[in-house]
Amino acid sequence: MELTRRKILAVGSGALVFTSLSGLPAFANLADDAIASLTGGKEIGEGAISLTAPEIAENGNTVPISVDAPGAVSVTLFADGNPVPSVATFKFGPLSASRSASTRIRLASTQNVIAIAQMEDGSFQKASSNVKVTIGGCGG
Repeated sequence: MELTRRKILAVGSGALVFTSLSGLPAFANLADDAIASLTGGKEIGEGAISLTAPEIAENGNTVPISVDAPGAVSVTLFADGNPVPSVATFKFGPLSASRSASTRIRLASTQNVIAIAQMEDGSFQKASSNVKVTIGGCGG
């Protein structure tokens, strides 16, 4: 069989249609599963940490995110609309002067950004923000 550009495009298009119709789980469910795995199913409180994200991001390639989590030993960021929802994890030692972090993340589309902090007492705290993305950062 001779492979031409037309045949490769036809096969690639068919594969794309097949994977989109194959019943893959929604990305939001992937984020929920990842959060449950991180917390071990423990109850998650709200209000002890703060997450700062833009309401509208013109470019999903570089979305500035910052989190302030006094009393946290680690903070994990999730983007529930990304193919891989776990975006970043920050760990703080006992001598950390500040329990805050900032970074830039890539978002595929409009979605929720969720910060889960594990506190010194072993409990978990949550903060979230919805970010509207006008130009997706993951090829969209």
